[in-house]
Amino acid sequence: MSVRRLAEDTVQPATFAFSRENAAWAKATIKKYPKGREQSAVIPLLMRAQEQDGWVTKAAIESIADMLGMAYIRVLEVATFYTQFQLKPVGSRAHVQVCGTTPCMLRGAEDLIRICKKKIASEPFTLNEGGTLSWEEVECQGACVNAPMVMIFKDSYEDLTPERLEEIIDSFEAGKGAEVQPGPQIDRIYSAPIGGPTTLQALPAEKKTAGRARKAPDEEAISVPPANAAKPKTTSQVTNPALKTPATAKKAAAKIAKTEGETTVDKSKPQKKR
Repeated sequence: MSVRRLAEDTVQPATFAFSRENAAWAKATIKKYPKGREQSAVIPLLMRAQEQDGWVTKAAIESIADMLGMAYIRVLEVATFYTQFQLKPVGSRAHVQVCGTTPCMLRGAEDLIRICKKKIASEPFTLNEGGTLSWEEVECQGACVNAPMVMIFKDSYEDLTPERLEEIIDSFEAGKGAEVQPGPQIDRIYSAPIGGPTTLQALPAEKKTAGRARKAPDEEAISVPPANAAKPKTTSQVTNPALKTPATAKKAAAKIAKTEGETTVDKSKPQKKR
């Protein structure tokens, strides 16, 4: 696991405060937890701070710790453990997270990374000249069927080609990121098959009649006797179809018992005690 540390003091703001709207949201969120368990709100509060400023600052960590009555080190542990929290400044218009797990790699994620190095910066977590764009490689983002993919803030862009990713990055750089439709960038709906569904569809009337052979009116059904291929060949009286089962005649029963090496006992009569 990589070591995650806070950004240098030179880029850290002196103070942090939630906006009026976010402060009201944070207060309501803390009340959702039982009394004595308010500290469980630390993750949603850190995420809201990141959404407000773009990244989690040292001042934000300390401010949230004060709100929840937690030691600074405890909130720092949470922020540095989860990679969803950005601990350094990221692009103000787009931070591109390229999935680099096996399915995406097999489908061209390396080409997407090359585009990010070309269009943004040669190294991850590095701002471009204008400070508007940054990128990183991340683990699976849960859209393996639509590989390769990237995530920008909360939206995913899937089924990408290098050319399409270039167009998306240019749109965000121009401040038109809201105009880019998230999701699959090809002709498919979410994770549906490419080209649309191919099963559980009604067949056209022509195909229905063509696939069924109609019997001629004068054609008669042919009776085929059952095959004896699987029937075992044996001379045992047990499988002899000529005998009744169970045998009702005493002589037949005695004959079967003698053949099988058994002793015939008539259980219908009381037995004598020896």
